[in-house]
Amino acid sequence: MRAEGQAHIDRIEAALALVRKSLDWDRALRRLDELNARVEDPRLWDNPKAAEALMRERRRLEASVGTVKQITAEMNDAIEFVEMGDAEGDDGIAQEGLSSLAALAARADSDKVQALLSGEADANDAYLEVHAGAGGTESQDWAEMLQRMYTRWAERHGYKVEMVDYHGGEQAGIKSCTLLIKGENAYGYAKTESGVHRLVRISPYDSSARRHTSFSSIWVYPVIDDDIDIDIKESDLKIDTYRASGAGGQHVNTTDSAVRITHVPTGIIVASQSDRSQHKNRATAMGMLKARMYEAELAKREAAASGEYQAKNEIGWGHQIRSYVLQPYQQVKDLRTGTVSTAPGDVLDGDLDQFMAAVLAQKVTGEAVSVEDID
Repeated sequence: MRAEGQAHIDRIEAALALVRKSLDWDRALRRLDELNARVEDPRLWDNPKAAEALMRERRRLEASVGTVKQITAEMNDAIEFVEMGDAEGDDGIAQEGLSSLAALAARADSDKVQALLSGEADANDAYLEVHAGAGGTESQDWAEMLQRMYTRWAERHGYKVEMVDYHGGEQAGIKSCTLLIKGENAYGYAKTESGVHRLVRISPYDSSARRHTSFSSIWVYPVIDDDIDIDIKESDLKIDTYRASGAGGQHVNTTDSAVRITHVPTGIIVASQSDRSQHKNRATAMGMLKARMYEAELAKREAAASGEYQAKNEIGWGHQIRSYVLQPYQQVKDLRTGTVSTAPGDVLDGDLDQFMAAVLAQKVTGEAVSVEDID
């Protein structure tokens, strides 16, 4: 095999190996056989909700298993083309096989990331909270830059973005906001962004043009449906109402329609001001609270399964995941995977896929890895 072709083959096989590992391949095949057998049971739809959940699991497994089998078959066909062309001295046939391998390698990288989104809530919509750190206007401006970055990322993927809660800064930027990102696998991708983000730049708010370091935190949790039962006692809640405000400081409403709910035992705080109705904002905030508590439980189960349990509150101040340097050099580096971009302008404009893909792959391998961008 030519060196060029072997490089493509190695890339394809690495992608497929990662998918098999993420699926627990033998278990996935057994589970798919089991699901296919249960689909034939005429009593399946006696419980519609359970049937729908079973069908969703079956579709996900079929897609992932089918992708691995199809790419493997197409790779073998392309290899035969190259070998046949070389054996017959027909460079045209060999080049056709090499082109097929190159295209297949790119597709394998893209499909690999899709297959890594196999978590319990990965397919769900997501809430994404942005909180400015200490540092006044500088950090609040950084928080607004992050809000814009995630909005642009969501738009690139065709997701719909809604502002659920917003608290502007005194002079510029934001103190905090909550975005609702709607779209398939929104949570699966965005969950990789939870943590502290650090910015180094020459501050536009410093008359001496000195370099400043700012921090803001991101917290992502999935939107959950009513079928998931989260037990919350009314006596554990502290509910406050306040006047909603929008970007630029203008008042959205002249009444105290915004709602903030604090879950006293855990200290979790959620808020909603997206609607003029206090009743609807309270319902939204309760949904957010349930989602936060559900996400915390998911994180505990995932960490326990990997034998590396850490309290979720460690994803907070001091738990930095990414550094964005604009001066004295240009670089964005993810501290978990080592993934680096020398185009921070593109990253801040929503080009985040390479970072998200690397984190998803690392969760499977347990190692920092380099992966290609998601299409």
